[in-house]
Amino acid sequence: MLSADVRFEGFTATDWVRVLSLFRPRRAGIEREADRPRGGVVAVHAGGKLRKLMHTDAGRLRIDDAQRAAPRSAEELAARHHASWAAVIEAGALEAIVERFGARVRRGDDLIAQTLLLLQLAREELLAGKIDLWPARLRGVPMPSPVVVRGTLESLAGVGKTMVIGLFEGGELWTSVALRRDARGINLILGPDEVRKDMGLLAGDWRRDYRHLSRAIEERAGELSLGCFAEAETIRKLEVDPSPGAWARAVAVRDVILAPVPAALAIPLGIDAGRAALSALRAIAERIDPMGIVAPAMRAVLERAGTDSEMAAMLPFHPLELLRKLISRER
Repeated sequence: MLSADVRFEGFTATDWVRVLSLFRPRRAGIEREADRPRGGVVAVHAGGKLRKLMHTDAGRLRIDDAQRAAPRSAEELAARHHASWAAVIEAGALEAIVERFGARVRRGDDLIAQTLLLLQLAREELLAGKIDLWPARLRGVPMPSPVVVRGTLESLAGVGKTMVIGLFEGGELWTSVALRRDARGINLILGPDEVRKDMGLLAGDWRRDYRHLSRAIEERAGELSLGCFAEAETIRKLEVDPSPGAWARAVAVRDVILAPVPAALAIPLGIDAGRAALSALRAIAERIDPMGIVAPAMRAVLERAGTDSEMAAMLPFHPLELLRKLISRER
């Protein structure tokens, strides 16, 4: 269950589906709709035999004799059923996670502590080989500690401040999510259904209408510490764009508006812009320096730009790169 001090309000079913759709795995560039893998496959096995096979789009699947004898890996399962993700789970693994979660969670644990505990227990089952997931987008990314999560939250929003992302489409508010922080963590998750009627008449230009959304959020949730506004399609493209400077370029040309923007995001955006400039300089250097004298120095500067110590002191990860790893379907 959610922590008792967290309120979740203002979402219709459509609004919530739209929020979740932002995290649907996809590739950079345009995918042909007919060729795109769809849905996910979940297989449950016990005693070396496949017991259940479910597809999120097609429902329960028939298990033939060849499948029953030897459960496939999650990657093979996804390829066989043309799915975008797959999970192979040993019978009893999920029950073990829930039982251990119930035994270790404490009444005073906030939402952050509960979420990290649940993720840690699931990871233990994954490392034990009882759960196989594909694709493993966050392989190699360490499990954050509560101190890291709270420090990151503190760098983005002070106590009593609110973070919001608002997405527009066709001149209308498509969806939004506002998170308000108190001394313990997030205490309010506010959706767009509560603020649409407070926004008043819209001009149909999201670059002006975002101000009405900001005002409506502040009236209901408090002062903003971070606001991110854009068209939904712009965010979908940026989430999986691996090119240096993509986010910084979008902010510069106002395809994405950050208002206000805390230093914790200003720093990686600045690094993103710097990496784009250095990447362009390296390309020029390779043209005018066929002997390769300048290229090693440029490469060293690029590596330094990707691991800036000032950013690492504030955030122990690069938030834009972590988002791309989470969403991108590339292996």
